[in-house]
Amino acid sequence: MRLLLVSTNYAPEHTGIGPYATQVAEHWAAQGHETHVLAGMPHYPAWSVDPAYAGKWRQTELRSEVTIHRRRHTVPRRQTAVQRALFEGSVLAHSLAAPPRMGRPDAVVAQLPSLAGGVAGARLAARWKVPYIPVVQDLMGAAAEQSGIQGGDRAAAVAGRVEAYALRRATLVGMIHETFTERVAAMGVPRERMRIVPNWSHVSAPSRPRDEMRARLGWGLGETIVLHSGNMGLKQGLEVLVETARLDPKTRVVLMGDGNQRQPLERLSADVPNLEIMEPVGDEDFPEVLAAADVLAVTQRASVLDMSVPSKLTSYFAAGRPVVASVADSGGTAQEVRRSGAGVLVPPEDPAALLAAVRELAADPEASRKLGAAGPRHVAAHLGRAAGLARYDALIEEAARESDR
Repeated sequence: MRLLLVSTNYAPEHTGIGPYATQVAEHWAAQGHETHVLAGMPHYPAWSVDPAYAGKWRQTELRSEVTIHRRRHTVPRRQTAVQRALFEGSVLAHSLAAPPRMGRPDAVVAQLPSLAGGVAGARLAARWKVPYIPVVQDLMGAAAEQSGIQGGDRAAAVAGRVEAYALRRATLVGMIHETFTERVAAMGVPRERMRIVPNWSHVSAPSRPRDEMRARLGWGLGETIVLHSGNMGLKQGLEVLVETARLDPKTRVVLMGDGNQRQPLERLSADVPNLEIMEPVGDEDFPEVLAAADVLAVTQRASVLDMSVPSKLTSYFAAGRPVVASVADSGGTAQEVRRSGAGVLVPPEDPAALLAAVRELAADPEASRKLGAAGPRHVAAHLGRAAGLARYDALIEEAARESDR
């Protein structure tokens, strides 16, 4: 087959949606399919264009037998509704003005939350008269409403309409979590066209002694290390971890990653010596750093309910460390933590509750060990890469059958 994946995020981005898009495309290529990707310039999670791509307007490259067609777009440093609209608009305009130079594909798959990617995928599939399959990783309309972005109330309605346009034109709609179902149905997508395609654990299990990595990072054996890894954005509400560190100088809180809220967090934590902000590490060290921590934290603003399930959870579970989730009890993230048996839930935006959970785990090594051990078991049973990729194959096969009827 000849396949096109539309995903603004792609390798060398190594967090968020990029790794999933990359592994899907490389899986298709390994199966012998002619695989093309329409992508943006690498910029996530720093929201700054990778220096290797700076100043480039268009570029076509071959990576692991996948042909990647990159198109330039704006990259906002501040996340406001207007800036996000400019970002999406530039992605869409350039994608449609300069579509990939390739033969007619057998199917077009698009990774959302990029609204532009969803619309571009729908338009290109219609132009070629081939099946179109969007896979919803995040819901942008709900994100604008729930994430706290400036101007989000006004943006939510617009984003929702654009999202509905892209999803209603799908042959089938993939969703990473069942909590998206009601919102997608409200956009006019028949439930019989929805399929659940959960993300998988895209990192390897840790293989080196924990003490080795802790020593390398300067983490004392007797210290309690609380680690948050990934994007530093508005919806994460990472201020709760700054305040957790402020409450207990003996607990070291580490924020590893980048994002548009990194500088505000650096200013907020300037007087908190036990809070550390560290650069992202390479793929080889990433699972070892996660495993070296005592507690892995996932946080979200209290308003975040059904618009996102953090991709970091699959990596956290694989690391074999207990998870403390400071999230809304009724959201998809809480549901995943309960399902895994690998963590505990505390109310969102409540640093005292978060600290109490961390202290309880530190005081009970056996309970901590049991929670941590549940994560890899959950990965093995439910989050295997082969099974996750097979679901994408099944989506394409089913969509092809639908289009032939």
